[in-house]
Amino acid sequence: MERNDQLKALFDPQAVAVIGASRTQGKVGHLVVSNLLAAGYQGKIFPVNPHGGEILGLTVTSSIEGLPRGLDLAVICVPRAEVIESLERLAAIGTRAVVIITAGFKEVGRKGYYLEEEAASICRRHSMIMLGPNCLGLVNTANGLNATFAAGNPEKGSIAFFSQSGALCIAILDAALGKGIGFSKFVSLGNKAALDETDMLRALKDDPDTKVILGYVENINDGQAFLRAAQEATIEKPVIMIKSGTTPAGARAASSHTGAMAGAEDAYQAAFTQSGIIRVRGVEDMFHLAMAFSTQPTPTGPNLCVVTNSGGPGILAADAAERSKLNMAPLRGQTVDQLKEFLPNYAALYNPVDIIGDADASRFSKALEVVIADPMVHMVLALLTPTPAVDVEAVARAVAAQAAVCGKPVVACFMGESKVSGAREILRRAHVPCYNYPDSAVMALDALFRHAEWKKRPLPVEICYMSNTFHARDVLDRAKAKGFTELVEFQAQDVLKAYGLPVPKTILARTSDEAAQAAKSIGYPVVLKIASPQISHKSDVGGVVVGIDNEEDLRKAFLSVTNRAKRVKEAYVMGCLVQEMAPKGSREVFAGFKRDPQFGPLVLFGLGGVYVEVLRDVSGRLAPLSLLDVGEMVREIKSYPILRGVRGEPPVDFRAIEDVLLTLSQIAVDFPEIEECDFNPVMAYPGGALVVDARFTLGKPVAEES
Repeated sequence: MERNDQLKALFDPQAVAVIGASRTQGKVGHLVVSNLLAAGYQGKIFPVNPHGGEILGLTVTSSIEGLPRGLDLAVICVPRAEVIESLERLAAIGTRAVVIITAGFKEVGRKGYYLEEEAASICRRHSMIMLGPNCLGLVNTANGLNATFAAGNPEKGSIAFFSQSGALCIAILDAALGKGIGFSKFVSLGNKAALDETDMLRALKDDPDTKVILGYVENINDGQAFLRAAQEATIEKPVIMIKSGTTPAGARAASSHTGAMAGAEDAYQAAFTQSGIIRVRGVEDMFHLAMAFSTQPTPTGPNLCVVTNSGGPGILAADAAERSKLNMAPLRGQTVDQLKEFLPNYAALYNPVDIIGDADASRFSKALEVVIADPMVHMVLALLTPTPAVDVEAVARAVAAQAAVCGKPVVACFMGESKVSGAREILRRAHVPCYNYPDSAVMALDALFRHAEWKKRPLPVEICYMSNTFHARDVLDRAKAKGFTELVEFQAQDVLKAYGLPVPKTILARTSDEAAQAAKSIGYPVVLKIASPQISHKSDVGGVVVGIDNEEDLRKAFLSVTNRAKRVKEAYVMGCLVQEMAPKGSREVFAGFKRDPQFGPLVLFGLGGVYVEVLRDVSGRLAPLSLLDVGEMVREIKSYPILRGVRGEPPVDFRAIEDVLLTLSQIAVDFPEIEECDFNPVMAYPGGALVVDARFTLGKPVAEES
């Protein structure tokens, strides 16, 4: 059976059976039947209970075998011990989809886990699609399907929502009823034994009743599949998500800079960034954005104009815009002249447009009409405080009237509570989002603009550099054969050279005489570094000396560095590396990756050196990286101006840094057994970049792990 047919059976069934239907009010099997009837479901409803009789006016079928063959949807509410048998019997009559509301599966321990695996196996063998177990059910307001045990029926709307947490589903349904927010689809995923967030994104992307997709996520099983589905979905419509549980305690200590910084949170954030998902921190913010996306047109630019009857809130809105991607729109002279014609002399005629506290609905309406007509204005915020002189409901009607005809995003912020509640209801019915505070309104408009920009992005271009992967493979195989779990600098350089990465001239010296010969060959000044697989952070043990410009200082440095290193417990000191100095004007940057269990290699970039873990000024993306990815990574760190050049310094070669990141990404993809990698520092300068120090941490290849 095709996936689309299965999903149709789940979301748009012609008949629904409730297995474990009950006559007792308050029981799950009674609530599901009651909700199907109350929502106005027009298909056939078959309550199933061995005692037969009647439930809520519907004739009860006494056994699953008495149901029609090829049944679209069965909602299972029986005790856990009866679920497997029920599934087998439903499969025997050709049931196409099931929702398992029953709890007590993998969320309670080993026995529940194996039962859940058995349930999923039955469904796979018989091509039955399964939602749950341990879920609330699902709602499709388009056809009146409410196959849940939640109290109340959500209003019809254009917002789809899915959640792993059933309790959160119940809370959000209740909150939505109170706010008058409607849904197109509402899905509780439960334990996700079969259907998960990826399936929901694929289904809702093509749903004609859905304008915006909301989701609450705790964990994602197949990160790469989720990433692809999200990238496809966000091109069609906005996807807004809450992600919880990204900082699990007890994560193992990592030896590399990357390992110390690349946690689950970073991987999820990179996935959301690369896929265009709009991430919010809480339910309130999610609703704020959903209201804007479900009611407002797409903005054509970033320019915001604020029309307000109070100066203070207008300044708050301007401050919020400054923190976002939006601009306060520069009004044309013609617009200012038109405002002068009817606003008081003491009104503020420039953005924010303060029409003064005694403004009535007519003044609000005229001001909105004038600024909306300005081609420099792409979106408008109508901001009101309930002064004694203002009829707030009349202003709400004026805002709604202007919003209905202008073709630009218009949102409102009516500050207060009791005095503005009626006005907010007027705006809600007119499909104009109304917020309590200016920063929430600006956040929603900023999200509209960001999504519009995302949809205009060019398709990602992946670059594949020429490389000698056979040589790199040989280096790694030889290291593993010797029992190495890490390749450090002088060992790692062979891998870097195989990929054409620029590295400084480096020679391993086991004695001070060899060091002197190496320095003569390379040419002074040189850098001296301790060579030991067990010493990851050389600076911590005084293992690096830079700027050595003569043989006497070199010999002294060699003895000093090796003596200090020998004090490190269990450190095998192979000697020192003699290395050419990076060109003057170089700036240290850092690049690395860590393999995330869900999403694969997470590539990080930031300023390099000894403080990289302390400052944590890094950007991250999931491999494979595109040209657009690396360009954004380099430019979104806070210290980007240092690379661009300050106080007359020339900028570094950004193309060279981007090449290093793209090559690093390719190494991560080519060699799954590399768990972590550090390039720190990479010396970037106006004419290029040198990978000065590298470290690879090895794990088992994928084939060995399986």
